[in-house]
Amino acid sequence: MLYDAHNHLQDERLDPWREQILPMLPQSGLGEMIVNGSSEEDWPAVAELARRHTWIRPAFGLHPWYVKERTQDWDTTLKQHLVSHPRAVVGEIGLDRWIENPDIEAQLECLRTQLALAVELDRPATIHCLRAFGLLEETLRSIPLPRRGFLLHSYGGPAEMIPSFVKLGAYFSLSPYFGHPRKAAQLETFAKVPLDRLLAETDAPDMWPPDELNPHPLHAADGKPLNHPANLKVSYELLAQVRGMGVDELEEIIAKNYDTLFGTSH
Repeated sequence: MLYDAHNHLQDERLDPWREQILPMLPQSGLGEMIVNGSSEEDWPAVAELARRHTWIRPAFGLHPWYVKERTQDWDTTLKQHLVSHPRAVVGEIGLDRWIENPDIEAQLECLRTQLALAVELDRPATIHCLRAFGLLEETLRSIPLPRRGFLLHSYGGPAEMIPSFVKLGAYFSLSPYFGHPRKAAQLETFAKVPLDRLLAETDAPDMWPPDELNPHPLHAADGKPLNHPANLKVSYELLAQVRGMGVDELEEIIAKNYDTLFGTSH
C-alpha cells in the first residue's frame, strides 16, 4: 500500500477533475492520504472530503502564507475542527521567508500556537519551511513538541541539519518535484535521512514531476502544470533510486513510518 503524507486535494485548481480523480486513488494502491488545509477558508472542504472517504485523513492548519488573513478567532475555530476529527493532523503550518513581505513575527506566533495545540491534543504536525530552517530549528528547540513527532514536508533544507531535526522528532517526505534535474542535489539529501524517518508525498496539485517521469499529466485552464494525486508512485520510485533499494522494500518501510507518525495505534 502507498501512503501520501501530504497533499491539498481540496485545492480549487483540482475542481474540474476531482470527481474523476477520487475513484482512481484507491485503485492505484493508495492506503491513505493526508489532505492538508491551509486557511480557515478551506478547512470545511477538507472536513467534507474526509467525511466522504475513509482513506482521507484530514489535517487542519494555518499556512504561513495566510497568517495575515487570519480572523481574531482563528485558533478557536482550528481547535474545533481538530476536536471534531480525532484522527486529524495539525497542518499545514510553518515558516516562510520566500514569500513577498513575510510577517515573520506573525508566522512564529501562529506556529507556536498550533504546535501547542498539537501537544495539547496529542496530534502529529506537518511543517512547511522555506528559507527559514535555522529559525525553525531554534524555535522547535524552545517549545514543547508533539509526542508523536512532526513532518517536514518536501524537505528542502541542508543535509547537515537532518540529525538535529531527527532528535527533535522530525520525519521527512519527498515529492515528485525532486525528479527535476535542477533538484538533483536536494534529492541526494534524502540519502542522508534515516530509513525510519522517510515518507513520501505528492503535495498535489503542486510539486509536479518532470514530463518524462509524469504518468498523469494535468494542466490548469491557464496551461500551468498541476500535479495529479496519483503521481505518488513517482515519489516512491525517486526515493528507491536515491536509496539504492527496491520499491517493494521501500513501501514496507514507508508504511511502518507512516503508521508510527500518523497511525491510530498510539
